[in-house]
Amino acid sequence: MEEGKAITKTSYDSPGSWKKGKGGFRASGFIFVQAGLDNMGFIANLVTLVLYFYLVMHFYPATASNTLTNFLGSTFLLTIVGGFISDTYLSRFSTCLIFGSLEVLGLAMLTIEARSKHLHPDSCGKSSCIHGGTATYFYATLCLLALGYGGVRGAFPALGADQFDHRDPTGASALATFFNYLILSITAGATIGVTAIVWVSMNKGWHWGFFIATIASFVGFVVLAMGKPFYRLQRPGDSPLLRIWQVVLLAIKNRKLPLPENSADLYEISDKESSVLAVAKIAHTDQFRLLDKAAILPKESMPEPWKVCTVTQVEEVKVLTRMLPILASTIIMNTCMAQLQTFSVQQGLLMDPHLGSLKVPTPSIPVIPLLFMSILIPIYEFVFVPFARKLTGHPSGITQLQRVGVGLVLSVISMAVAGIVEVKRRDEANKNPSHHISLFWLSLQYGIFGIADMFTLIGLMEFFYREAPVGMRSLSTSFTWLSLSFGYFLSTIFVNIINSVTEKISPSKQGWLHGQDINKNKVNLFYWFLAILSTLNFGVYLIAAYWYKYKMDDPDESETKAGASDGMPLVTNNKATTDLTTQNDRSMVIDPVSSAAEPVAKDYNTAEKTGAAVEGDQVN
Repeated sequence: MEEGKAITKTSYDSPGSWKKGKGGFRASGFIFVQAGLDNMGFIANLVTLVLYFYLVMHFYPATASNTLTNFLGSTFLLTIVGGFISDTYLSRFSTCLIFGSLEVLGLAMLTIEARSKHLHPDSCGKSSCIHGGTATYFYATLCLLALGYGGVRGAFPALGADQFDHRDPTGASALATFFNYLILSITAGATIGVTAIVWVSMNKGWHWGFFIATIASFVGFVVLAMGKPFYRLQRPGDSPLLRIWQVVLLAIKNRKLPLPENSADLYEISDKESSVLAVAKIAHTDQFRLLDKAAILPKESMPEPWKVCTVTQVEEVKVLTRMLPILASTIIMNTCMAQLQTFSVQQGLLMDPHLGSLKVPTPSIPVIPLLFMSILIPIYEFVFVPFARKLTGHPSGITQLQRVGVGLVLSVISMAVAGIVEVKRRDEANKNPSHHISLFWLSLQYGIFGIADMFTLIGLMEFFYREAPVGMRSLSTSFTWLSLSFGYFLSTIFVNIINSVTEKISPSKQGWLHGQDINKNKVNLFYWFLAILSTLNFGVYLIAAYWYKYKMDDPDESETKAGASDGMPLVTNNKATTDLTTQNDRSMVIDPVSSAAEPVAKDYNTAEKTGAAVEGDQVN
């Protein structure tokens, strides 16, 4: 078939495969266990590594902070590698195991480094004291850890979400539940990590804490491997980056060609060919019309790759492009998060760690927001979502973008509170050096931000997974981590810029974040700077969320949805709401974009047919 050359044939899972024990929450159980065990060590390292760099490697506070944020920024940036590989070359399952092996190896190397005194530099009074072979081993370990952590997280969420049949109304609701349970599993593991593992690191030795993290991650990946007989495993397809590149190049090549007045004249395969090739078409939209020129088929030309793209392929690129403002407007929030894992931990070293007779390790203070999340996630899932679902008809109760918006507001409040707490801590320390305020003052900023993270992280994961073209779901889900990556890198940039600017304009000629003595710094001003910036960023997010248009899978409904947008307020259709309440099978929901009643399977799941496949259960 000549016309089929313009796109790639992919296989998809047959509806009957769900009756053979594949997927569902039984398969997800293995994934939840792995998430909990793996994140025991990951989150513990997240909050303790800055102290390891400061106390063991003898970095200055700002250097320790920047080293950690650069490491975490690289980790989350490398999720793109994991997402790309799992979409293109390997299954998501195989990608998780391969990068998981690198993660365990990196943790083992970190354990050896912490145990071996000759790998620790002597204090030298400089911002960094490592050099030679010690520096080589130190940075090689961090690079290996970043690659392992990043690769796993690039494929892992999509692997779990693949276990649910999105074409079924129940599956659409189950997907939202999966992401809530996934975060709950991560939270449970993190709670153990920031209490038990942190206590071991601070009291029994850093190497014992890293060793426990190594064993927990190893066992987690063993459990993940044991679940293989129960998983739906997608087969990789065309490179998503190659498909994007084809659209961009052809749009540039055809930039001087006039667009047809009727979008139906753009190249697209027929419904019959779409059925044969197992590809669900995406309706044409009027945004980014320049890209439509990639779908202009020159006269007397055959539809071949690098000569023409289908409308569906062009729309895939449009979907990813529409996501970019959402991604960009969540970066500042993750810059704020970086401060809770760096400067806030260093603040805690100079505070009273006692709760009665119990001495609480400083890095364990994040257990407070984790406990909040452990309580609030089940309440959100079992109380709020069913109630909101009855009002809105949305499978998740409220839209993903609304969840993210709530998180952004709470992050502003968290940074403002952090600045107030730091003023109280520093003033008390400078007035009476022998007296320290309680460590639990930090619980205010941690608690507020923990709730913010619960809303934002889950919302972004589900948003990027649902909206992505099927063949790009791992890559798209990695956008959640990409936002974290940019946030951590931006933290490093802000620290350097703030120090550079303020040391020139301050009377003392020292920056807000200069030197080793945090009591002489102005960390509170840095927190308030981030609070103001976050407020401005929220305004940008409101515009981006209102402007965003959801992906449309049914070409017949393109006219209905073309002008609809997902603003922060959820608008419903009265007739659709009436229909919803009269149907016990919940086969109709309110589309949060168009405010029109749509079958769940059609709105959220039709695109599933384009590429996901079950090993051993596919239609050729």
